Amino acid sequence: MHLKITILKYMKRNNMLALLAVFTMTLVQAQESLVVENVETPTVQKDTVKPPFKRYKAEGVAAVVGDYVVLDSDIDKGYLEFQQQGISIEDITRCQLLGKLMEDKLYLHQAVQDSIVVVDSEINPEVDQLLQIMTSEIGSEEKLLKFYRKNSLPELRSELFTARKNLKLSGRMQAKVVENVEITPEEIREFFFAIPEDERPVFSAEVEVAQIVAEPQITKEAKQEAIDRLNQMREDILNNGISFATKAGLYSEDGSKTRGGLIEGVKRNSQYVKEFKDQAFSLLEGEISEPFETIFGFHILKVDKIRGQEIDVRHILIYPDVPQSSIDAAKEKMEKVRTGILDSVVTFAEAARLYSEEKETRNNGGILVNPVTYDTWFDLTKMDPELSAKVYNLKPGEVSKIFTERDRTGKATYKIYTVNRRNEEHPAEYATDYERIKELALKEKKIRAIEAWQNKQIKETYVSVNEDYQECEFSSDWIKTSN
Repeated sequence: MHLKITILKYMKRNNMLALLAVFTMTLVQAQESLVVENVETPTVQKDTVKPPFKRYKAEGVAAVVGDYVVLDSDIDKGYLEFQQQGISIEDITRCQLLGKLMEDKLYLHQAVQDSIVVVDSEINPEVDQLLQIMTSEIGSEEKLLKFYRKNSLPELRSELFTARKNLKLSGRMQAKVVENVEITPEEIREFFFAIPEDERPVFSAEVEVAQIVAEPQITKEAKQEAIDRLNQMREDILNNGISFATKAGLYSEDGSKTRGGLIEGVKRNSQYVKEFKDQAFSLLEGEISEPFETIFGFHILKVDKIRGQEIDVRHILIYPDVPQSSIDAAKEKMEKVRTGILDSVVTFAEAARLYSEEKETRNNGGILVNPVTYDTWFDLTKMDPELSAKVYNLKPGEVSKIFTERDRTGKATYKIYTVNRRNEEHPAEYATDYERIKELALKEKKIRAIEAWQNKQIKETYVSVNEDYQECEFSSDWIKTSN
């Protein structure tokens, strides 16, 4: 019975954490100021804590964990963030949100104690990408600033940077807690057979998907036009006194434009394309490269600062325009490939190897690799919603219609999909589903390790929980040790 309860607790908690991950990733936390902004508290369940919550006063502190404060407004903003993303808050209580926020602060506090480091150069590209996505989804920078009640993009970026860095530190601390947790085959067997047969997990339907991609070709004229634009910018910088940062801020088509094209802490083993690193490490400090091409477009690059084995660079990225004739040719090519497959002239796998323009998949017949599990199977309930919608109703061997997809530059590509293999939803079987059962058993063991670590650290860390939350039933022992 204890095992059953633990499994249910894990599953319920995992769903909760999945929602909270969305909140924590994008929420701009007002840690620096204890003044609550004029935010209306959402209507939420109130019967989980008695007496019912009152309207929260300004400067309300919900809890303190070590050197970190959790505000009532952080909880309020969590609900608002969920609502903005269309996530139901009906089953999410203030106690649950507070418990998760306190756990994050505990990890953050201990990460500082253990001298865990996250360098700024690791966070900056992630914040740039996040700002791009948020701006795209909300419609404009002006709307984004209004939504987050910020006066400028640098102000919003600074708070997103802090939130993202704290999240990364917390994640690394949690990973450190469970890094040595392993599970034996005997533990896996005991885990599975301790679950009553009628209560064993049901595994969702999963599919193996393959794709063929046709991309519009960029003409020589379009490439030369991009090179000419960059050469003109380089001329203005070198001979007309215009700063590189100004040009990057005005014209670069890259997320770093908000920082004048600045990319800090580039190393020879950094995850940038080879051409970019080759240029960066071939220049002297202050020198500007000639235009060069990568898979992302055309660049010019300036070395801002050399610091031993690391360099700070600025760059300007320009995407060549794609003419309509190339777009039409790519679409026509895909139509012919699809017709050939449907008429059994060529198999899908053969067509992928012959015609697909995506290097990562064409050599293995177009088969996609799951970025989470690194195998070729995708759980239909967890895969990317856009991909799921395209393959959900496909039978094995069936070919989809042609889909048009656009990348962050607006460039269109044409794709067709097929499902090679499909496993329908089924109750867990020990032999058939051993790897998935092993994953569940290992997660369960890690959760027990995390809970033990949390309760130990709570005893050794200053914790204070506001009296309004004293009747919360937290998963960890926050109340008994609160001051």
